[in-house]
Amino acid sequence: MTTHPTPAHILQVGLAFWASKTLLSAVEVGLFTELARHPEDLAAVQGRLGLHPRAARDFLDALVAMGFLQRVDGKYANTPATDLYLDRRKPTYVGGVLEMASRRLYPFWGRLTEALRTGRPQNEVRDGEPELFTALYADPHRLREFLAAMTGISRGANLAIASKFPWKDYKTFVDVGTAQGDTAVQVALAHEHLRGIGFDLAEVAPIFEDYVEEHDLAGRLSFTAGNFFQDPLPNADVVIMGHILHDWGLPQKKELIRKAYDALPAGGAMIIYEALIDDDRSANAFGLLMSLNMLIETPDGFDYTGADCCGWLKEAGFREARVQHLEGPDSMVIGIK
Repeated sequence: MTTHPTPAHILQVGLAFWASKTLLSAVEVGLFTELARHPEDLAAVQGRLGLHPRAARDFLDALVAMGFLQRVDGKYANTPATDLYLDRRKPTYVGGVLEMASRRLYPFWGRLTEALRTGRPQNEVRDGEPELFTALYADPHRLREFLAAMTGISRGANLAIASKFPWKDYKTFVDVGTAQGDTAVQVALAHEHLRGIGFDLAEVAPIFEDYVEEHDLAGRLSFTAGNFFQDPLPNADVVIMGHILHDWGLPQKKELIRKAYDALPAGGAMIIYEALIDDDRSANAFGLLMSLNMLIETPDGFDYTGADCCGWLKEAGFREARVQHLEGPDSMVIGIK
Protein backbone atom coordinates (compact mmCIF):
# COMPACT_ATOMS: atom_id res chain seq x y z
CA MET A 1 0.00 0.00 0.00
CA THR A 2 1.14 3.51 -0.75
CA THR A 3 1.74 5.67 2.31
CA HIS A 4 0.65 9.23 1.78
CA PRO A 5 2.36 12.08 3.63
CA THR A 6 0.37 13.87 6.30
CA PRO A 7 0.58 17.48 7.48
CA ALA A 8 1.00 16.42 11.14
CA HIS A 9 4.70 17.32 11.46
CA ILE A 10 4.23 20.57 9.55
CA LEU A 11 1.46 21.67 11.88
CA GLN A 12 3.30 20.53 14.99
CA VAL A 13 6.38 22.59 14.17
CA GLY A 14 4.43 25.50 12.71
CA LEU A 15 2.46 25.89 15.92
CA ALA A 16 5.31 24.91 18.26
CA PHE A 17 5.31 28.42 19.71
CA TRP A 18 2.14 27.43 21.60
CA ALA A 19 4.03 24.81 23.60
CA SER A 20 7.16 26.96 23.90
CA LYS A 21 5.36 29.96 25.35
CA THR A 22 3.35 27.76 27.72
CA LEU A 23 6.58 26.41 29.23
CA LEU A 24 8.22 29.86 29.26
CA SER A 25 5.22 31.36 31.05
CA ALA A 26 5.25 28.55 33.61
CA VAL A 27 8.88 29.37 34.40
CA GLU A 28 8.15 33.09 34.45
CA VAL A 29 5.33 32.81 37.01
CA GLY A 30 7.40 30.47 39.20
CA LEU A 31 5.13 27.42 38.86
CA PHE A 32 7.87 24.82 39.19
CA THR A 33 9.44 26.59 42.16
CA GLU A 34 6.04 26.64 43.86
CA LEU A 35 5.41 22.94 43.24
CA ALA A 36 8.91 22.01 44.40
CA ARG A 37 7.63 22.73 47.93
CA HIS A 38 4.94 20.03 47.65
CA PRO A 39 2.18 18.92 45.23
CA GLU A 40 -0.90 21.18 45.13
CA ASP A 41 -4.41 20.99 43.74
CA LEU A 42 -5.84 23.33 41.13
CA ALA A 43 -7.33 25.81 43.61
CA ALA A 44 -4.07 26.13 45.56
CA VAL A 45 -1.92 26.69 42.46
CA GLN A 46 -4.42 29.12 41.03
CA GLY A 47 -4.54 31.15 44.22
CA ARG A 48 -0.84 31.18 45.03
CA LEU A 49 0.23 32.17 41.51
CA GLY A 50 -2.68 34.52 40.80
CA LEU A 51 -3.95 32.62 37.76
CA HIS A 52 -7.36 33.46 36.32
CA PRO A 53 -9.98 30.69 36.77
CA ARG A 54 -10.61 30.56 33.02
CA ALA A 55 -6.94 29.77 32.27
CA ALA A 56 -5.60 27.75 35.18
CA ARG A 57 -6.88 24.23 34.48
CA ASP A 58 -6.00 24.20 30.78
CA PHE A 59 -2.59 25.72 31.53
CA LEU A 60 -1.69 23.09 34.12
CA ASP A 61 -3.14 20.18 32.18
CA ALA A 62 -1.29 21.27 29.03
CA LEU A 63 1.93 21.05 31.04
CA VAL A 64 0.91 17.56 32.17
CA ALA A 65 0.26 16.53 28.56
CA MET A 66 3.65 17.89 27.48
CA GLY A 67 5.46 15.99 30.23
CA PHE A 68 6.49 18.92 32.44
CA LEU A 69 4.04 18.19 35.29
CA GLN A 70 2.46 15.11 36.83
CA ARG A 71 -1.11 14.95 38.15
CA VAL A 72 -1.98 12.36 40.77
CA ASP A 73 -5.30 12.27 42.64
CA GLY A 74 -6.08 15.80 41.54
CA LYS A 75 -2.77 17.26 42.72
CA TYR A 76 -0.10 18.69 40.44
CA ALA A 77 3.60 17.93 40.96
CA ASN A 78 6.87 18.51 39.16
CA THR A 79 8.51 15.77 37.15
CA PRO A 80 12.01 14.75 38.29
CA ALA A 81 13.51 16.94 35.54
CA THR A 82 11.47 20.07 36.21
CA ASP A 83 12.02 19.67 39.95
CA LEU A 84 15.79 19.52 39.45
CA TYR A 85 16.22 22.14 36.76
CA LEU A 86 13.32 24.60 37.10
CA ASP A 87 13.19 25.23 40.85
CA ARG A 88 14.79 28.65 41.35
CA ARG A 89 16.05 27.67 44.80
CA LYS A 90 18.25 24.84 43.52
CA PRO A 91 21.81 25.38 42.24
CA THR A 92 20.89 23.24 39.20
CA TYR A 93 18.32 25.81 38.03
CA VAL A 94 18.51 26.43 34.27
CA GLY A 95 15.39 28.55 34.04
CA GLY A 96 17.35 31.80 33.94
CA VAL A 97 17.97 31.38 30.24
CA LEU A 98 14.28 30.56 29.73
CA GLU A 99 13.25 33.67 31.65
CA MET A 100 15.49 35.70 29.36
CA ALA A 101 14.03 33.92 26.33
CA SER A 102 10.51 34.75 27.46
CA ARG A 103 11.21 38.42 28.12
CA ARG A 104 13.63 39.17 25.28
CA LEU A 105 14.03 36.56 22.58
CA TYR A 106 10.39 35.58 22.13
CA PRO A 107 9.29 38.95 20.71
CA PHE A 108 12.52 39.39 18.72
CA TRP A 109 12.05 36.04 16.98
CA GLY A 110 8.69 37.32 15.79
CA ARG A 111 10.77 39.45 13.39
CA LEU A 112 12.76 36.55 11.92
CA THR A 113 11.32 37.07 8.45
CA GLU A 114 12.58 40.65 8.47
CA ALA A 115 16.02 39.43 9.62
CA LEU A 116 16.11 36.86 6.81
CA ARG A 117 15.42 39.58 4.27
CA THR A 118 17.68 42.29 5.67
CA GLY A 119 20.49 40.39 7.44
CA ARG A 120 20.19 42.85 10.31
CA PRO A 121 19.70 42.19 14.06
CA GLN A 122 16.16 42.38 15.39
CA ASN A 123 16.87 42.97 19.08
CA GLU A 124 17.11 46.26 20.98
CA VAL A 125 19.39 47.91 18.40
CA ARG A 126 16.61 47.75 15.80
CA ASP A 127 14.75 50.43 17.76
CA GLY A 128 17.81 52.58 18.43
CA GLU A 129 18.58 51.25 21.90
CA PRO A 130 22.10 50.22 23.00
CA GLU A 131 23.20 46.78 21.84
CA LEU A 132 22.70 43.90 24.29
CA PHE A 133 26.13 43.72 25.91
CA THR A 134 26.47 47.48 26.29
CA ALA A 135 23.13 47.64 28.07
CA LEU A 136 23.85 44.60 30.21
CA TYR A 137 27.26 45.71 31.43
CA ALA A 138 25.81 49.10 32.39
CA ASP A 139 23.25 47.50 34.74
CA PRO A 140 24.78 45.31 37.51
CA HIS A 141 21.46 43.61 38.35
CA ARG A 142 20.67 42.70 34.72
CA LEU A 143 24.25 41.59 34.19
CA ARG A 144 24.11 39.25 37.18
CA GLU A 145 20.84 37.74 35.90
CA PHE A 146 22.23 37.32 32.39
CA LEU A 147 25.43 35.63 33.54
CA ALA A 148 23.44 33.24 35.74
CA ALA A 149 21.34 32.42 32.68
CA MET A 150 24.50 31.62 30.73
CA THR A 151 25.52 29.25 33.52
CA GLY A 152 22.20 27.45 33.09
CA ILE A 153 22.61 26.90 29.37
CA SER A 154 26.27 25.83 29.74
CA ARG A 155 26.16 23.62 32.85
CA GLY A 156 25.86 20.27 31.07
CA ALA A 157 28.70 21.10 28.68
CA ASN A 158 30.86 22.38 31.55
CA LEU A 159 30.48 19.13 33.47
CA ALA A 160 31.32 17.16 30.33
CA ILE A 161 34.44 19.27 29.68
CA ALA A 162 35.56 18.65 33.26
CA SER A 163 35.26 14.89 32.78
CA LYS A 164 36.19 14.30 29.11
CA PHE A 165 39.25 16.51 28.57
CA PRO A 166 42.64 15.06 29.73
CA TRP A 167 43.21 17.63 32.49
CA LYS A 168 45.86 15.45 34.19
CA ASP A 169 48.29 16.58 31.47
CA TYR A 170 47.96 20.28 32.35
CA LYS A 171 48.37 22.56 35.35
CA THR A 172 46.75 25.90 34.46
CA PHE A 173 43.87 27.20 32.38
CA VAL A 174 42.15 30.47 31.47
CA ASP A 175 38.42 30.67 30.73
CA VAL A 176 38.00 33.54 28.24
CA GLY A 177 34.67 35.35 28.47
CA THR A 178 34.17 33.52 31.74
CA ALA A 179 30.80 35.12 32.67
CA GLN A 180 29.73 33.82 36.09
CA GLY A 181 32.61 31.35 35.99
CA ASP A 182 30.83 28.00 35.92
CA THR A 183 33.24 26.41 33.43
CA ALA A 184 36.19 27.32 35.62
CA VAL A 185 34.38 26.17 38.76
CA GLN A 186 33.35 22.77 37.37
CA VAL A 187 36.83 22.07 36.03
CA ALA A 188 38.48 23.11 39.31
CA LEU A 189 36.04 21.07 41.40
CA ALA A 190 36.83 17.96 39.37
CA HIS A 191 40.63 18.40 39.33
CA GLU A 192 42.29 19.57 42.54
CA HIS A 193 45.71 20.07 40.94
CA LEU A 194 44.52 22.79 38.56
CA ARG A 195 44.67 26.56 38.95
CA GLY A 196 42.57 28.76 36.72
CA ILE A 197 41.83 32.31 35.64
CA GLY A 198 38.50 33.81 34.63
CA PHE A 199 39.03 36.51 31.98
CA ASP A 200 36.26 39.00 31.22
CA LEU A 201 35.37 42.69 31.41
CA ALA A 202 35.95 44.34 34.78
CA GLU A 203 32.22 44.58 35.54
CA VAL A 204 32.09 40.78 35.76
CA ALA A 205 34.70 40.54 38.55
CA PRO A 206 32.39 40.72 41.63
CA ILE A 207 29.94 38.24 40.07
CA PHE A 208 32.73 35.78 39.25
CA GLU A 209 34.34 36.19 42.65
CA ASP A 210 31.04 35.64 44.51
CA TYR A 211 30.39 32.46 42.51
CA VAL A 212 33.91 31.15 43.11
CA GLU A 213 33.61 31.91 46.83
CA GLU A 214 30.33 29.98 47.00
CA HIS A 215 32.26 26.91 45.86
CA ASP A 216 35.27 27.51 48.18
CA LEU A 217 37.66 27.86 45.24
CA ALA A 218 39.08 31.34 45.86
CA GLY A 219 42.50 29.81 46.52
CA ARG A 220 42.71 28.25 43.05
CA LEU A 221 40.60 30.49 40.80
CA SER A 222 41.27 34.19 40.20
CA PHE A 223 39.90 36.89 37.93
CA THR A 224 41.76 38.99 35.37
CA ALA A 225 39.95 41.95 33.83
CA GLY A 226 40.37 42.70 30.16
CA ASN A 227 38.82 43.05 26.72
CA PHE A 228 39.68 40.03 24.59
CA PHE A 229 39.91 42.14 21.43
CA GLN A 230 42.02 44.91 22.96
CA ASP A 231 44.22 43.05 25.47
CA PRO A 232 46.47 39.98 25.29
CA LEU A 233 45.00 36.86 26.86
CA PRO A 234 46.56 35.55 30.09
CA ASN A 235 49.12 32.80 29.55
CA ALA A 236 48.03 29.30 30.57
CA ASP A 237 48.38 25.66 29.55
CA VAL A 238 44.77 25.56 28.31
CA VAL A 239 42.62 28.36 26.86
CA ILE A 240 38.83 27.82 26.95
CA MET A 241 36.26 29.73 24.91
CA GLY A 242 32.69 28.61 25.46
CA HIS A 243 29.77 30.15 23.53
CA ILE A 244 32.07 33.03 22.54
CA LEU A 245 33.08 32.65 18.90
CA HIS A 246 29.53 32.42 17.57
CA ASP A 247 28.89 36.04 18.64
CA TRP A 248 31.32 37.35 16.01
CA GLY A 249 32.03 37.44 12.30
CA LEU A 250 34.77 35.35 10.69
CA PRO A 251 37.63 37.90 11.01
CA GLN A 252 36.93 38.29 14.76
CA LYS A 253 36.66 34.52 15.22
CA LYS A 254 40.08 34.03 13.64
CA GLU A 255 41.56 36.90 15.65
CA LEU A 256 40.46 35.33 18.94
CA ILE A 257 41.87 31.96 17.92
CA ARG A 258 45.21 33.60 17.07
CA LYS A 259 45.28 35.35 20.43
CA ALA A 260 44.64 32.04 22.18
CA TYR A 261 47.48 30.46 20.19
CA ASP A 262 49.82 33.23 21.34
CA ALA A 263 48.84 32.69 25.00
CA LEU A 264 49.68 28.96 24.95
CA PRO A 265 53.00 27.17 25.41
CA ALA A 266 54.11 24.44 23.00
CA GLY A 267 51.88 21.45 23.71
CA GLY A 268 49.17 23.68 25.18
CA ALA A 269 45.53 23.22 24.24
CA MET A 270 42.61 25.36 23.17
CA ILE A 271 39.04 24.24 23.91
CA ILE A 272 36.23 25.83 21.90
CA TYR A 273 32.73 24.69 22.69
CA GLU A 274 29.40 25.57 21.15
CA ALA A 275 26.30 23.85 19.82
CA LEU A 276 28.45 22.90 16.83
CA ILE A 277 26.57 22.33 13.60
CA ASP A 278 27.18 18.84 12.22
CA ASP A 279 29.47 18.79 9.18
CA ASP A 280 26.61 17.72 6.88
CA ARG A 281 24.49 20.60 8.26
CA SER A 282 21.44 18.36 8.49
CA ALA A 283 21.21 16.86 11.98
CA ASN A 284 21.95 19.34 14.78
CA ALA A 285 18.84 21.50 14.44
CA PHE A 286 19.65 23.30 17.72
CA GLY A 287 23.00 24.46 16.37
CA LEU A 288 21.40 25.74 13.16
CA LEU A 289 18.66 27.52 15.09
CA MET A 290 21.30 29.01 17.39
CA SER A 291 22.94 30.45 14.30
CA LEU A 292 19.62 32.08 13.38
CA ASN A 293 19.54 33.42 16.94
CA MET A 294 22.91 35.06 16.24
CA LEU A 295 21.28 36.66 13.20
CA ILE A 296 18.60 38.06 15.51
CA GLU A 297 21.07 39.20 18.19
CA THR A 298 24.33 40.26 16.50
CA PRO A 299 25.54 42.19 13.44
CA ASP A 300 27.84 39.43 12.12
CA GLY A 301 27.72 36.37 14.41
CA PHE A 302 27.01 32.84 13.20
CA ASP A 303 27.43 29.25 14.36
CA TYR A 304 29.67 26.82 12.50
CA THR A 305 30.66 23.21 12.00
CA GLY A 306 33.41 21.28 13.71
CA ALA A 307 35.22 21.05 10.38
CA ASP A 308 35.06 24.83 9.98
CA CYS A 309 36.59 25.33 13.42
CA CYS A 310 39.32 22.74 12.93
CA GLY A 311 40.28 24.55 9.73
CA TRP A 312 40.56 27.88 11.55
CA LEU A 313 42.72 26.29 14.25
CA LYS A 314 45.08 24.75 11.68
CA GLU A 315 45.27 28.09 9.88
CA ALA A 316 46.33 29.75 13.15
CA GLY A 317 49.16 27.24 13.60
CA PHE A 318 47.71 24.50 15.81
CA ARG A 319 49.34 21.22 14.83
CA GLU A 320 46.24 19.12 15.43
CA ALA A 321 42.54 19.65 16.00
CA ARG A 322 39.70 17.29 16.76
CA VAL A 323 36.01 17.41 17.63
CA GLN A 324 34.52 15.65 20.67
CA HIS A 325 30.86 15.51 21.60
CA LEU A 326 29.95 16.80 25.06
CA GLU A 327 26.23 16.59 25.81
CA GLY A 328 23.04 17.21 23.87
CA PRO A 329 23.76 19.64 21.02
CA ASP A 330 27.11 20.76 22.46
CA SER A 331 30.53 19.62 21.27
CA MET A 332 34.06 20.89 21.79
CA VAL A 333 36.90 21.39 19.37
CA ILE A 334 40.33 20.75 20.88
CA GLY A 335 43.40 22.28 19.27
CA ILE A 336 46.96 21.34 20.30
CA LYS A 337 49.79 23.82 19.76
